[in-house]
Amino acid sequence: MNAYFNPVSYLYQMLDKQPSLSIKDWSDDDRPREKLVHKGKTALSDAELIAILIGSGSRDESAVELSKRILASVGNNLNKLGKLSVKELTKFKGIGEAKAVAIAAAVEIGRRRRGEEAQQIAKINSSADAFELLLPQIGDLQHEEFWILYLNNANKVLLSSQISKGGLTGTLVDLRIVMKQALEVGAVGMILAHNHPSGTLKPSRADKQVTEKIKSAATALDIRVLDHLIITQQKYYSFADDNTL
Repeated sequence: MNAYFNPVSYLYQMLDKQPSLSIKDWSDDDRPREKLVHKGKTALSDAELIAILIGSGSRDESAVELSKRILASVGNNLNKLGKLSVKELTKFKGIGEAKAVAIAAAVEIGRRRRGEEAQQIAKINSSADAFELLLPQIGDLQHEEFWILYLNNANKVLLSSQISKGGLTGTLVDLRIVMKQALEVGAVGMILAHNHPSGTLKPSRADKQVTEKIKSAATALDIRVLDHLIITQQKYYSFADDNTL
């Protein structure tokens, strides 16, 4: 005797056997490359842009789905994506070394572009200007670095200099190097800056001490310390803006 035929159950079985559509099966309006050509790059989501970089997904998911999964792992934050190493990217199923390198290279190009745009800031009029200039240099770093912007009397940047490079929680500053460079370029003003990889914007006691130390030495040479910035990926703290300088 034949078993009872259940059309609903049969339908679900057939659907389960259907392979998922690849990007090639999508309409032209939905395919990332064609979408970029016809609608412009701003019409694409972050995931679609990454999908173009990696070219293909895996047997289980399309390039866009894979890209969404990668972005979801960093809270859909492109700054955090930029911190992922090639090794970390290859942990995602469907991402080999070549695709990981493509993502890393694209993120680095974006960082350098922002850096070039920031270099066009000829004059520092605010803490925000200094932040935009220094963010591409130290915003994404996993270790601390201490930088100084040396300025002339019109607050134009004479030199942007890395003074020291440290570890995860701190970096030492050699006062002699700081003042030597100031005298060499004829600076009359300085903006101090360092990053906090932890993401906290609260200045530590050491941050306050090094600020006072440099400020005291600079004053003796008739050089003004205009500000000290603590920089993270997206925000900054300004000693001057907070009236703690």
